[in-house]
Amino acid sequence: MNNVGPIGRLGRYTATHFKQVAIGWGILVLVLAVFAPRVESALSGAGWEASGSESVQARQLIDKNVGGLSSSALQVVVHSKTQTATDPAFQAAIAKATATLRDTEFVGRVIPPQPGLSISEDGHTAIVQGAAAGTSNDMVRAADDAKKGLEKAGADGVEVHLTGASGLWSDFNHANLTAMLKSEVISWPVTMAILVVAFGSLVAAGLPLMLTITGLVAAAGSLFLGAQVLDISVWAFNFAMMFALALGIDYALFMVMRFRSARAEHGDPVRAVTETMDTAGKAVLFSGITVLISLTAVMLVPSPAFRSMALGIMLAVIFVLAATLTLLPAVLGHLDGKVDKGALPWLRSGEARSPRFEAWATTIWKHPKKLGAVALVALVVLMIPVLGIKTGMPSIKVVPSEDGSAQGYALVKQAFGPGAPGQLQLVTTTGEAPAVAKAAGSDRGIARVIPTMTGTGGVAVVPVIPNVDASDPALGTTIDRLRAELPAGTKVGGQPAENHDLEAALSSKTPLVVGVVLGLGFLLLLLALQAPIIAAVGVITNLLAVGAAFGVGRLVFQDGVGASVLGLDSQGFLDAWAPVFFFAMIFAISMDYTVFLLSAAKERWDITKNPRDAMIGGLAGSGRVIFAAAAVMVAIFFTFSLSGPIPPKEMGVILGVAVLLDAFLIRLLLLPAALRLLGKWAWWTPRSLAKVLPDIRFGHA
Repeated sequence: MNNVGPIGRLGRYTATHFKQVAIGWGILVLVLAVFAPRVESALSGAGWEASGSESVQARQLIDKNVGGLSSSALQVVVHSKTQTATDPAFQAAIAKATATLRDTEFVGRVIPPQPGLSISEDGHTAIVQGAAAGTSNDMVRAADDAKKGLEKAGADGVEVHLTGASGLWSDFNHANLTAMLKSEVISWPVTMAILVVAFGSLVAAGLPLMLTITGLVAAAGSLFLGAQVLDISVWAFNFAMMFALALGIDYALFMVMRFRSARAEHGDPVRAVTETMDTAGKAVLFSGITVLISLTAVMLVPSPAFRSMALGIMLAVIFVLAATLTLLPAVLGHLDGKVDKGALPWLRSGEARSPRFEAWATTIWKHPKKLGAVALVALVVLMIPVLGIKTGMPSIKVVPSEDGSAQGYALVKQAFGPGAPGQLQLVTTTGEAPAVAKAAGSDRGIARVIPTMTGTGGVAVVPVIPNVDASDPALGTTIDRLRAELPAGTKVGGQPAENHDLEAALSSKTPLVVGVVLGLGFLLLLLALQAPIIAAVGVITNLLAVGAAFGVGRLVFQDGVGASVLGLDSQGFLDAWAPVFFFAMIFAISMDYTVFLLSAAKERWDITKNPRDAMIGGLAGSGRVIFAAAAVMVAIFFTFSLSGPIPPKEMGVILGVAVLLDAFLIRLLLLPAALRLLGKWAWWTPRSLAKVLPDIRFGHA
């Protein structure tokens, strides 16, 4: 017990100071819990933009100088199959919609329907506009509020729908939140059943929930406080909730399994906690840091939504990691033998190595080439479709067809042409406006030029309607061509341009994010394992899981394979944020399992210097944890693929497939086979490198 590292000493302290640790965490959670219930109302619904891009600059100029008639303005579609804009019932619906917009916070002046501009030729469709008097986030909140009053505006065969960018984001956020909550309700019984089986006792199965709730409440309260000074996306909380559960389960499994083994060996709970922290605690710390590094790379994307989502997950990771390294060992030391209370018949609490995974590891040791080849071929075959992957910004298909924004979108297309919902706004000067209007009118991608709007400061806006739907890839080509050919200084804005600029930013930053994640992931594994070859193998095998998962994602969401089973209408591409954001998430989870397996193998190598014992002992010691944790994650992610709009389904399928392949084909087959084939070279450290690396060991002396 003398040769104990700092993590082990921390464990000893927490085990002997249960009350102080529990009270400290209790105070922290109670303080942040005061703010946690208000987190969703404080978070923003927009932010899906490329900060500083031309389209964002155009929107800001319009909001400041042209009365707020930018892409953030609210659009209310009034329609009737039997009546026209001159009929009393239709006029009454317009009046109610106008009154609702005027009473809505962040809505400036209200522009009634105008013949030839916002009233269709047949008179059956009209558009009421509510100018933006706030930021894009404010206007999504305004859309949330306006929908309540607009529901009552339609009557006597007249329907009223809120649409436009702000209405779409409002419906999109609501639909996704509903889908995520529904999925969590479905997944919880499955999760609890797997946890009870994995931990073998009811008390132990409750420990991941303790970590999850602690981390989630603390993260939620912190996000609320952060939202007072920053625009933080509501998606930040949704993803924080998911990662708090994922890591709470992973870390608790690893720590509890090791604690049971140490307690069975020594009998002393304090010594057991110290040993647990000196071994498994180190692995958890490295795993948490790796997850944080992967998510930090997302901050390189210049988009408020992406940066705040990464921030939300990072807060959850930090709090769950801190609770795992302080609160969990204190609770384990306090519970002692009671951790196995409510034990199931098959529980063997002192079992350090799983006999089943030891037998499996022995089989791999005997046939590494055959078994490794099976896994490798399967992964490569699944990766092939990635070569033809296409990405794009979400179309109206991501919103449920029954939502107001989708119905309004369809009515605008029907009444004013296919490109009408995707209006572009050309921001220029008053003097240049005629030339801009003439040039835009002669462009082959523009169907119609709307009369120029003039504002203060010499700013003018030329609205134009493309001849294709807003989700058509050809519109991006039109935007690029207009920027190249219009008079110098003209800024092309509008929601399609904002989507186009965000997609371009994502595309340009993806290689950098991937490179940073891979590079820092390798360095961290190198630091932890002191072995460059196996650190590189760990990173490369992570890439196999990512590639295979995106290959499956392309088949389902781009090509429509199995789309009917999932109840979705393929967009013909993957959402543009998927490569960068899902890559970081998958890599973070994959590295979690990598650290668990290789730290267990490194512990055996440090003791015996025997490659066979390192591989078999590592898999026997960590296989059950990886298997159980992955089973929970697969169950959770796949429930997202069963409900809601396309984005949650996309996330559920890609992340679920990634975890499934990573755990069962890579960590439990391919990586052990690689350890077998590499032998002692897996753990080789050049002398020059050994001199600069700190001596980190996962064994306990």
